[in-house]
Amino acid sequence: MKKFFKWVDKVDYFIADWMHKNGRLFLRVSLGVIFIWFGLLKVYGLSPANQLIEHTVYWIEPKVFIPILGWWEVAIGVGLLVRPLIRVALLLLFLQMPGTMLPLVVLPGVCFTQFPFGLTIEGQYIIKNLVLVSAAIVVGGSVRYTKA
Repeated sequence: MKKFFKWVDKVDYFIADWMHKNGRLFLRVSLGVIFIWFGLLKVYGLSPANQLIEHTVYWIEPKVFIPILGWWEVAIGVGLLVRPLIRVALLLLFLQMPGTMLPLVVLPGVCFTQFPFGLTIEGQYIIKNLVLVSAAIVVGGSVRYTKA
């Protein structure tokens, strides 16, 4: 039985070590892909978020603003995939994030079924950006120290 637990510990160490060595790279690449994908959906008018954006940023013509926002997101994604551009991508991402939270304030009736915890699907879509911000913090925290 002791051999078995020693083997389990060895396997656990191997897996944890592999995750530690590769996790930040996977996180950075997946963030890049998500931003490129979501950005292109906006550019081509295919994003389910377009209507929400139109109602949130109502003072700018949607036909102008949404494609610009889409290309901004594509730039974030490309910047995350091209290592020398990571810092620029993170700057663009952190400049964009307050705007993504704006519907929670401007359109609470669209985002909440019951304030503050009852979220609609739109509200959930917005709140999930906290995960993107957290992932960006992890990527940014390692930019000086790793090649990931």
